[in-house]
Amino acid sequence: MMELTRKGDYAIRGIVYLAGQPPDKISLLSDIAAAVDVPQTFLAKIFQQFSKTGIVKSFRGTGGGFLLAGPPESISLLQVVEAVEGPILPNRCTLKQGECERDSFCTVHPVWMQVQQQVRGILSGITLKDLISA
Repeated sequence: MMELTRKGDYAIRGIVYLAGQPPDKISLLSDIAAAVDVPQTFLAKIFQQFSKTGIVKSFRGTGGGFLLAGPPESISLLQVVEAVEGPILPNRCTLKQGECERDSFCTVHPVWMQVQQQVRGILSGITLKDLISA
């Protein structure tokens, strides 16, 4: 079963809030956490991952915080989810060719590949702009 973890849910809440802020406003982690009802320590780890993957820019020190790294229409929900959850895998056989010794003759393998492609397609077609204007 593919299920978004609590971490993924928190990540989406935090990034959608950040995307809804004015483009040049640096948001404090404490403000984001309070606004989206997520523990600050948990959100800090998530936003570190966002920073590493280039979804947000982080600023240290006084006046430090986070800023979306690009316009909300340039960041997809797929990028957000995969930044914290890793690749979308409906089954381990979709990780890479040969991961399962049965993938060359398994009749279900093509179904898992199709599920993966469709889920990735849906998530890549939704941007943060879509989510803040919803």
